Amino acid sequence: MKIYDYVIIGTGIAGLNAARLIPKDKKVLILCKKNPWNCNTYWAQGGIAKAVDESDIEDHVNDTMIAGANHNNEEAVRLLSEKSIDAVPNLIKAGMQFDLNAKNELAYTKEAAHCRSRILHADGDATGKMIHEFLMSKNQHELKDNIVVCDLLIQDDICYGVEYFVSETEIEVAYAHNTIIASGGIGALYKYHTNSTVIAGELQGIILEKGLSLKDMEMTQFHPTVVRGTSFARKPLLSEALRGEGAYIVDDDNRRFLFDYHEDGELAPRDVVSRSIYDYNQRTGKAVYLSFEQFEPEQFRKRFPNIYANLKSLGHELPQEKVSISPAFHYCMGGIETTLDAKVKGMKNLYAVGESACTGVHGANRLASNSLLEGLVFSQIAIESSLKEDLKIDFKNYTKEIKTYVRNEKNDEDIKDHLRRIMWDNAGIVRSKESLNKAILELDNYLNQKIGRLLYLRLLTAKSVLQSAVNSEKSLGAEPRAGGSLY
Repeated sequence: MKIYDYVIIGTGIAGLNAARLIPKDKKVLILCKKNPWNCNTYWAQGGIAKAVDESDIEDHVNDTMIAGANHNNEEAVRLLSEKSIDAVPNLIKAGMQFDLNAKNELAYTKEAAHCRSRILHADGDATGKMIHEFLMSKNQHELKDNIVVCDLLIQDDICYGVEYFVSETEIEVAYAHNTIIASGGIGALYKYHTNSTVIAGELQGIILEKGLSLKDMEMTQFHPTVVRGTSFARKPLLSEALRGEGAYIVDDDNRRFLFDYHEDGELAPRDVVSRSIYDYNQRTGKAVYLSFEQFEPEQFRKRFPNIYANLKSLGHELPQEKVSISPAFHYCMGGIETTLDAKVKGMKNLYAVGESACTGVHGANRLASNSLLEGLVFSQIAIESSLKEDLKIDFKNYTKEIKTYVRNEKNDEDIKDHLRRIMWDNAGIVRSKESLNKAILELDNYLNQKIGRLLYLRLLTAKSVLQSAVNSEKSLGAEPRAGGSLY
């Protein structure tokens, strides 16, 4: 029997920061679905928000609430902002380096829907990558990659451990006094998305299967500016910071049409920008572009070196050229329902942090650059809470059968492909109850077939998104109505 003090599922900012904060004398196992760099944190171009000082907390809370259509848990939002004052400097004190200005001070920048500059960046447009590499360099715990969690050992409100595939047919079990879910969101359930392709919501499916709750699953955010014309599902993202620092969204005639929809134009909340692009394209038939013409070439290459290099590899010459854009799935505001101490609701020693969790911080629409901050803050809260409680499990008390599962069946890949299309067409930027209900019937049909464990869990999670959208009585934030598709 392998017994750990902590099992952490996921190697993004939430999982790795939790691992960093666990005392060295604790026995820790970190589980990674593919390789540690295949996570959304690594791909995050934008920055990390932080209340600049105590006087900025109220404004940060207000901006977050407005972006979230006041569907947020205000207590959670306040906790996020207050804890940011220390959480980010704690990371810096440990050695993380953020970009500095000419005065050798932290260079705060502004992004859409923020009332002031409070966003920190690293290596220009590679904040997530730099944070991830830093946290990986600090990890001193056991890490297993290329594994897939297939079950949680739950009995009487206690999680006794984790069951996971180490190969197509081999399963292992790790017991733990504390289990932390940091497995990310649901991006790979959609045909077009900005996420790592391994982020497919299996843990959310396990939570549903155990009778625990997911919250706000209909609240899915579509990033308004991703590159069109690439053949792969994961679309290259063009950071919010580009618009925050002056990039424009224009049509074929170079007209900045977003002001027809919102007084803030390109700096309106993401849900507004995404739906405006969709509506304008549908009404006029005109293509939509991101224009960088106001940037000086050397300034652009210095501030956005990775975006510059990535787009150059796709044949674009920036900032001279406009880039064809369209929205794609980006982030799920909903997730595993947690309390403010990061515990899964109703559980004694099971935690969920980062995008896998729903703390209520983001409400109906996430404010730009609050995601990395959420992962940082609530992973810290999870460790503080677990160390304070110091719960010890008697593993002999777990009497349930440890099941064996078939990882994949022969038709799973075809069904997964169709699932992604179903989600894009029916739970995309705009929705209707008729199409949502039809999609639910299709998923129910698949759930009744002979399918592998991983597909089964994905279908459970996808169905929760569809059902939550059906149950929603009105459009709010990123959760819309009507039908259609941009692709």
